[in-house]
Amino acid sequence: MLRKTKDLIGFNIAATDGEIGAVKDFYFDDGKWTIRYLVVDTGSWLTGRRVLISPFSLGAVDWQAEKLHVNLSKAQVENSPDINTLQPISRQYEIALTGYYGYPYYWDGPDVWGGAALPIDLPIEGVPERETEPATMASEEEFQLHCTQDVIANAIEATDGEIGHVDDFVLDDASWQIRYIAVDTRNWLLGKKVLVAPGWIHQVSWRDAKVYVNLSRAAIENSPEYDSSKPIGREYETLLYQHYDQPRYWDRKDL
Repeated sequence: MLRKTKDLIGFNIAATDGEIGAVKDFYFDDGKWTIRYLVVDTGSWLTGRRVLISPFSLGAVDWQAEKLHVNLSKAQVENSPDINTLQPISRQYEIALTGYYGYPYYWDGPDVWGGAALPIDLPIEGVPERETEPATMASEEEFQLHCTQDVIANAIEATDGEIGHVDDFVLDDASWQIRYIAVDTRNWLLGKKVLVAPGWIHQVSWRDAKVYVNLSRAAIENSPEYDSSKPIGREYETLLYQHYDQPRYWDRKDL
């Protein structure tokens, strides 16, 4: 099912032996446009310390109670490698974190999660001993992660001019892939919101805080309106892809 990241902010995180904090943000990569970590504020439990939780560790989700269960103990979370979320997340830190929890390398393989399309399809225990740096490891610049909250309000640039700004992200709660960027066009289209898929993005300039899409302003203006108060159904998605004459992601075998 598709979920908005804004709706997940504030969800409580429950370890196997008690609650550890609340979701404050997400880190995603702009290569496969997938949420790699949830940023959890531990509040008074660990005196305001923030920790990263991978979708590899997620268990059941209680959407009504706004609670995400993780297959980790409080001690495991408390003793996890410290992270400064005010600084970029380095690949060396990720290697330390994956080693601590026994996660597979999500970047080491052809699928969204390395060896599988879904994080639940890979075990987080009993990972065989690995080299410190996998053979597929590339430079830090190629693998930089970004916070969703930092990208919200970035300008959306169509092929013929600016058309709005990033308002939210829509993710698949099974794969944790970002399926859409929600675009607020209120400065141009009287408050209309639309969705743009990552595959339609031509370039992202993180320095200039701009997202360039391979779509014209007219195409965006005439696209099916996105109502953020309603669930996104396959019928709406079909209309969206038909409007832009784009191949549908659910027809692709690799997704």
